[in-house]
Amino acid sequence: MNKEVKERYGRIEELDRSFDIEFWQAQSSSARFDAAWELAIHYAKVKGMDERQLRVDRSVEAFGKQQRQTESSD
Repeated sequence: MNKEVKERYGRIEELDRSFDIEFWQAQSSSARFDAAWELAIHYAKVKGMDERQLRVDRSVEAFGKQQRQTESSD
């Protein structure tokens, strides 16, 4: 696998985030997701969590039309 390496040098107090923004915007959405997932796994390991506990939290809703109740004029 051929990886491109980019570097930026300077004093921390003089650097802005433009390099980081440019780098991550140049990556595919898949590469950004993989990097974020790698960080999540690293965080779980540092906190002593079982990485198998990491999962997407899902909730399910049911949507439908409400039946209108009409007043009967008996």
